[in-house]
Amino acid sequence: MTKNAKYYVSMTDKFLSNWGMAKGKTNKLIFECENYKEAKIVADNAENRSDMKYINICSKKPYYNNDRYYPQYKDKEEYPDWYKENYFKNR
Repeated sequence: MTKNAKYYVSMTDKFLSNWGMAKGKTNKLIFECENYKEAKIVADNAENRSDMKYINICSKKPYYNNDRYYPQYKDKEEYPDWYKENYFKNR
């Protein structure tokens, strides 16, 4: 794997699944990360939230079938707090 390889953290948002834009679907959040360390921070933050489950770190951009899932691709510019170490811990 190259030094500049991106990582992705995917998770199921239990709270927003089957509601709003995700009506009848599973809401998936996918965060793009610059490196594994950043991906680990995002994954740890997701673990500290009760509304997130099925949290995975992967080196390839995940694909989800739009018939079943409502995938939302996020990044540091859009959701900066997710990239801050221990941001959701004890909240």
